[in-house]
Amino acid sequence: MNSTESALKERIKELTCLYEVSSIIANTDFDLIEDTIKAIAFSLKKAFQYPKKTEALIWIDEITIGTKEFIKDDFTLSSSIKVFNAPKGEILVRLYALEKETLSFLKEEKLLLDNVALKIGALFERIEIQKNEASLKRQMEHADRLSILGEITAGIAHELNTPLANILGFGELLKEDLKTNQKAISDVDKIIQNAIFSREVVKKLMFFACEMPQEKELVNLIPNIKNAITLLEATFKKEHVNYQVNIKDDELWLRADPIQLTQIIFNLLINAIYFSPKDSVVHIEASSNKKEVILKISDQGVGFKKEDIDKVFQPFFTTKPQGDGSGLGLSVVHGIVASHKGSIVAKNNSKKGATFIVRLPKD
Repeated sequence: MNSTESALKERIKELTCLYEVSSIIANTDFDLIEDTIKAIAFSLKKAFQYPKKTEALIWIDEITIGTKEFIKDDFTLSSSIKVFNAPKGEILVRLYALEKETLSFLKEEKLLLDNVALKIGALFERIEIQKNEASLKRQMEHADRLSILGEITAGIAHELNTPLANILGFGELLKEDLKTNQKAISDVDKIIQNAIFSREVVKKLMFFACEMPQEKELVNLIPNIKNAITLLEATFKKEHVNYQVNIKDDELWLRADPIQLTQIIFNLLINAIYFSPKDSVVHIEASSNKKEVILKISDQGVGFKKEDIDKVFQPFFTTKPQGDGSGLGLSVVHGIVASHKGSIVAKNNSKKGATFIVRLPKD
């Protein structure tokens, strides 16, 4: 075969490879991305001048797939895979030549490798965009659900306030009339105590629905954190849980309602203590940037189940055993944060436990 025919044959192989790779990518199932990378690697191997002596390897993110494992050396051709202009992986092709053989890569093969790297990069950009779109959709749906729940909750709270006030008022009057009947007084006391408990639940509902009046002022977050820790010192000791504060700044100023700010910290710490195993550590971090103050509270507990993480801020949702919580603490925190035009997210830690991240605007 003359050189012209040989060169033409190589070009056909390269074009066939590009067509195959395009077809493989077009039919990619994002849940089976490793199968796509494997198919591309074997398609590349066939396209090179010496396919029987060529091996290909592709790595990107946490995926590494090749036709054969090898170490990068002088017989290796490579091309970087970029996703949104950032290097995320590499394609490697190696020639396995015998000692007496003098094999080398064609310049067109380097161009082929660069083209395939561009196609893989574009594929992973599509995957990233789809993930971001799905995440944004979930966040919007979550916000919509919380907004609707807030409106319903506010209505329920307002409707319950008046009858509860009447129960408490008439209960106190009845208690006065039954001074000589100790058994009746004991029963009335139970009615009053349960009405007071119900009123506190209503108050929490109103916090969740952002219906409580606010008095915003310039507040330094750090003393609020220290005060909340001081208030919970006995609880930390009782539950045999330690805490570690990591705050580099002396002052972290923001405009907020000081009472509601303390409620955020207090509720998140109570939650962290509850889910912390004995002798573990609750981490408290605070920092700021130009626009906001950031509070992070982490525990070393079991973390969230995948199906629960989107529900943690919904009222009455709780993973605690019955009787251990009303499921309103985190809802209250969410309501307060939302009313301050901030954000709060819950996530599992990489090793164990969970972290709540609160972002509140400075102004």
